[in-house]
Amino acid sequence: MTAAAYPTEVRRRADERILAILWNDGHRGDYPFAYLRGWCPCAGCQGHGGDKRYIHAENTDLIKIDLVGNYALQLHWGDGHETGIYTYQHLRELCPCPECPQTSPA
Repeated sequence: MTAAAYPTEVRRRADERILAILWNDGHRGDYPFAYLRGWCPCAGCQGHGGDKRYIHAENTDLIKIDLVGNYALQLHWGDGHETGIYTYQHLRELCPCPECPQTSPA
């Protein structure tokens, strides 16, 4: 991953429950909705400590995606949660594909 990784294409594939991201370096990551919801970066989910944790959520339908400046996506979930700002760096670090080093347990 480069320091300036950013998506060139973002597709919500609701039928597969996947957020597909094509990155500027040609890498493609397919992120299951439940996985992304579980790793929500907001303070309500992660607290104010340094350790990141996976939060189980019941309704992980991805309803809407908003761009936040040129650095992040805001994801709106079926459970009403929408405070997580997923920076491009955070998303790239979360990539669950076998090619990427796994830094966070699923």
